[in-house]
Amino acid sequence: MPLELVETIADLRSRVASRRPAGLVGLVPTMGALHEGHASLIRRARTECATVVVSIFVNPIQFDRPEDLERYPRSLDVDTDLCRSLGVDLVFAPTVAEMYPAALECRVEVGRLADHLCGRYRPGHFSGVATVVLKLFQIAQADRSYFGQKDGQQLAVVRRLVSDFNVPTTIVGVPTVREPDGLALSSRNQRLNPEERRLAPALFHALHGVQAAVAAGTTSVDDLKQLASRHIPADSRLRLEYFEIVDPVDLQPVARVTGPVVAAGALWVGTTRLIDNVMIGV
Repeated sequence: MPLELVETIADLRSRVASRRPAGLVGLVPTMGALHEGHASLIRRARTECATVVVSIFVNPIQFDRPEDLERYPRSLDVDTDLCRSLGVDLVFAPTVAEMYPAALECRVEVGRLADHLCGRYRPGHFSGVATVVLKLFQIAQADRSYFGQKDGQQLAVVRRLVSDFNVPTTIVGVPTVREPDGLALSSRNQRLNPEERRLAPALFHALHGVQAAVAAGTTSVDDLKQLASRHIPADSRLRLEYFEIVDPVDLQPVARVTGPVVAAGALWVGTTRLIDNVMIGV
């Protein structure tokens, strides 16, 4: 069947219900500006599900800076063409009014999982993420939902959301897709000018250096952080917002690496904020 573009909640529910007898329904939530990272989620869903739904919605309540919301790339026609080429069944592209017909009185609050990493620097962000994701789960009623591991804190929050609220969907984390120089694919990468793009892999190099140091026996987090900072070139266009090493479940900082951890960072490259993470010891 050809791809169907759906703009209302009622229509999506109806179309998903009609397809459910064919087998599992998979949901890939996105904010559009799709790239190969999103494509990897869609391909995974396509191999596991009879029906694949891709949502494309730039969620205003997860942006802590109005200018970031305004600048977020939007390319629905191009995104829809990519979805069509990957065999997506339904693209759900609602308006803000459709998703939020009235001012929200109820929101999902996120606790300790948002205390560190991006949550420390983006107040309210993960509440906005958790709220819209819960809405999408309720709307699509998917059996499986696919998220990229690049947004590691988001993935942890979504897993806990599903557990805490008994949402009947299985969360599937899909590995980060990278450029040949290590830069994690992101919709924000298209904001980088050529010189900024050359500098952007610095965060990955820092993460990779820490990963190698742990493998070689370094366990002190202070030492690992100092090592990471040395991988960031002294350039006025670069600003390391944070670099932390946390446990992989509650995302709380650790002093020493004695088991599996997540190393994660956020790097400003010019006016573009990039994030990345790696699992260590897993």
